[in-house]
Formats: sequence, C-alpha cells, structure tokens
Amino acid sequence: MYSYTPRGVCAQKINFTISEGIVKEVSFLGGCSGNLKGISQLIEGMHVDEAIARLKGIECGPRATSCPDQLASALEVAVQKEVS
Repeated sequence: MYSYTPRGVCAQKINFTISEGIVKEVSFLGGCSGNLKGISQLIEGMHVDEAIARLKGIECGPRATSCPDQLASALEVAVQKEVS
C-alpha cells in the first residue's frame, strides 16, 4: 500500500496499491467525496501508465493542480520506487 500526501488540493491523503502494473484499492482522505470515489472506481483495474496519462495535468478552478493530478503524481512516485 502506498500513501501520498497531496499538495495544493483539498484531499489530505491518497492511498492505493499497484499490483503487476495495475492500480488497485484507491482511496482519498478529505476532498470532494463523491467525485473522488468516482475517480477511484474509474481507475481501479487500469494500468498505472494509462491512469497517469489520463489524470496528469488536470486543473481545479484557479489551481494549477487537482486531486486527479495529485493522484497521477502519487502514481509516478510509486512507479519510481518500484523501479529503484
């Protein structure tokens, strides 16, 4: 299980696992509950590279980032740790 502290968004923590390159068990602490549950359901079962490609760069209002963008960052960090 990976745990990531996002920056610049309402969510306080992102938890997830990656198994054989597949994103699983995504959950957020804080943030917009319904939207984040929806995002979690949509990417669970998706290959990590596809999830990153789809979520990276999404902005939230005037913010240069968003919870989906922060999830992409969290996934990138996790992939780097698995490679190392």
